Amino acid sequence: MNFGQAISACLSKYATFSGRASRPEFWWFFLFQVLASIAASLVGERLNGLVSLALLLPALAVGTRRLHDIGKSGWWQLLLLTGIGFFVLLYWWAQPERDGALAYEA
Repeated sequence: MNFGQAISACLSKYATFSGRASRPEFWWFFLFQVLASIAASLVGERLNGLVSLALLLPALAVGTRRLHDIGKSGWWQLLLLTGIGFFVLLYWWAQPERDGALAYEA
């Protein structure tokens, strides 16, 4: 999956929290978020806020699908609220996919 395909897939599944997301899909969308945020912040704070708000739901959705791909529940993203939990999630998001059926796949 390339950069354009990942962005298209994530935005077409804007609020789809079921299923799986591959590592390339997740990381390409993460890069898109960072670049969009930087570009929007150069224009103005208000635009940066709007872009961040618009990309929040697809980011949570692709993060959940990525966790499903390694056999974890999407609820683990609540670790982001602790600050230090980001490093745990970063480790999990970098893991290879697990084969077989997952309990969290709907």
